[in-house]
Amino acid sequence: MVIRNEHEKDQFIVENLIRDAFWNVHEPGATEHYMAHNMRGHKDFVDELNMVAEINDKIVGSIMYTIGKLIAEDGTVKDCLSFGPIAVHPEYQRKGIGKALIEATIKKAKELGYESIVIFGHPSNYVSMGFVSCIKMNVCVGEGYFPTALLVKTLTDNAFDGRRWQFKESTAGEFDASDAEKYDQLFPYKEKKELPCQEEFFIYSHSSLHR
Repeated sequence: MVIRNEHEKDQFIVENLIRDAFWNVHEPGATEHYMAHNMRGHKDFVDELNMVAEINDKIVGSIMYTIGKLIAEDGTVKDCLSFGPIAVHPEYQRKGIGKALIEATIKKAKELGYESIVIFGHPSNYVSMGFVSCIKMNVCVGEGYFPTALLVKTLTDNAFDGRRWQFKESTAGEFDASDAEKYDQLFPYKEKKELPCQEEFFIYSHSSLHR
């Protein structure tokens, strides 16, 4: 396996991979490939951490990062990283490719001087790599809301100091649903289905923790 930066010629291949990886997982169909398409030109997009994984010259995985903000109670503002979409082709999942992409980009993120990574994700996918519940780092969204799916990875010893920090996600992932639907028409037809995993995603993405 080779992990390298994404090249311009890879972009449509990567978007098709992301589409395959997320199709019918979070909702009937998928929009993550359109989100990735939009993210690349955003001011918060981190080109140095836009990586792909290759096996036998075939792209089988992808990870993208943006810069978010952490705002302390006293008004202090600092940058953090957030990744997503992270995708592995369905035929190559459960083989450590996603973990390898995360580990490679964490190493690079440390070299670039970032202090932390804050993501929304299923805990079982990330706790083995050192991600912890946001409530342990006192990182919230809004006015003290601690989502179950909000996870934090510290990259330096002094990333957090006990103060409450409000996470502000980049606007890079925002898009209009109708634009995503139009963009999807550029790809091969795939059937949209309602599946149980979509309900699991809904539950995790709408639940929270309390002190």
